[in-house]
Amino acid sequence: MSRRYHKKNQSQNAVRIAGVRIDAVAAEGKCVVRTDEGIIFVENPTGGPGVAPGDVVDLRITGKKKQYREAVAEQVHEWSAVRVKPFCEHFGTCGGCKWQHIQYPEQLNFKHQQVVDHLTRIGKVALPTIRPILPAHPTQYYRNKLEFTCAEGRWMTQQEVQSGQLIDQRAVGFHVPGRFDKVLPIHHCYLQPDPSNAIRQAVSDYVFANDMTLYNLKTHTGFLRTLIIRTADTTQQVMVTLQVAYDHPDWLNGLLEHLKRNFPQITSLNYILNSKKNDSYQDQEVINWAGKPYIEEQMDEADGPPLTFRIGPKSFYQTNAQQAHNLYKITRDWAGLTGNERVYDLYTGTGTIALFVARRAKEVIGVEYVEASVADARINAQVNGITNASFVAGDMRDILTDSFFDQHGRPEVVITDPPRAGMDEAVTRQLLKAAPDRIVYVSCNTATQARDLGILDEGYAVTNVQPVDMFPHTHHVENVVLLSRKS
Repeated sequence: MSRRYHKKNQSQNAVRIAGVRIDAVAAEGKCVVRTDEGIIFVENPTGGPGVAPGDVVDLRITGKKKQYREAVAEQVHEWSAVRVKPFCEHFGTCGGCKWQHIQYPEQLNFKHQQVVDHLTRIGKVALPTIRPILPAHPTQYYRNKLEFTCAEGRWMTQQEVQSGQLIDQRAVGFHVPGRFDKVLPIHHCYLQPDPSNAIRQAVSDYVFANDMTLYNLKTHTGFLRTLIIRTADTTQQVMVTLQVAYDHPDWLNGLLEHLKRNFPQITSLNYILNSKKNDSYQDQEVINWAGKPYIEEQMDEADGPPLTFRIGPKSFYQTNAQQAHNLYKITRDWAGLTGNERVYDLYTGTGTIALFVARRAKEVIGVEYVEASVADARINAQVNGITNASFVAGDMRDILTDSFFDQHGRPEVVITDPPRAGMDEAVTRQLLKAAPDRIVYVSCNTATQARDLGILDEGYAVTNVQPVDMFPHTHHVENVVLLSRKS
């Protein structure tokens, strides 16, 4: 329990609690305080120093639910021993890297405990000893993709607002949490390696030098909408994609030529003309302006030459390529392949896991909802000369039927890597009917993974669990679970 607890103000709109100690980290990166009157989940307000387990803080209650209350920290009286000085000047305002004020070993402990809590409290299945979480290396500049918003709606500090000065509202950066219409201009980002920062700054400078309009997220006017930068760790190739709201040849060609001239590292330069009121572009045409329409990433392979993956502007590829390689090796090893197995790779995306395990399997069948991703997977199979992998596009619930199993054969091994929502219950039930010998379940959301394990427990035992840190300085954690069919 917290050491001190009393209410300062009982008015309906300003209930405050003074001098309480933060107990632990909860789901979605929130912190938790356990009091005599129940649990309080504590958010980190924009512009604040963040809270960490061990901090002694004053809280302001912001919401009340049936089983808990919500609050934000207004003042920190005592700093936790697990704290460290944030390395980024934008910490507390930017929505990324929310845990950089917590020592990295402690981040790993919190993530490991999150996996334990979800699997035991939600899944309620028998578990082996959960392996220590696999740390990421490096913990900065590890992402291969960033999307910057270019908008008229600059986030202003309290000092800037109080100054009364006229400030240009254009900004190239990240959305401020909870404010869809406010963008924080970024000076330096520690997420993506060079030349990401230089390219973003060059775009920002060109906007101001040429009086280019940026998109207004409220009025839906303005020209430049987003800047997407992708980098390849192994080949050093760089892709830049601009998204614009309408055709303006002088601005568009001028900016593209500026980037081409000043950044010879860019091997793929593209743009998207999107007149919709939202920035989603999966349904939009991508126009390749210079270079190739893709970049390439490679993964070393013990079973043959390195695998090469083509990544287009719309392709999904794990954003931490180095740690993804480790994740895939765990997945392949736990699949226990001898060369005689038929493997189903569900939610295969662009086929990275399917192709990574194909050389050790008799046959791999990848299933994916997004048709463009399936097209990428087929191309990647051709590029790598892999002939024992095939891919099917469609809704998993509709495809994974008895007739599909009859047509393609029952799998000995199933690998599944669903989105954060987990697997649909109908899909989980079909896996029970298919009765493969082993299921390797890769998840980016251990809460929904635990829910699905509770269903699979009818026919499978969890025999191995390996958490993997893919995103340092965030609360996100990847988890691999091996399930073996019960006798």
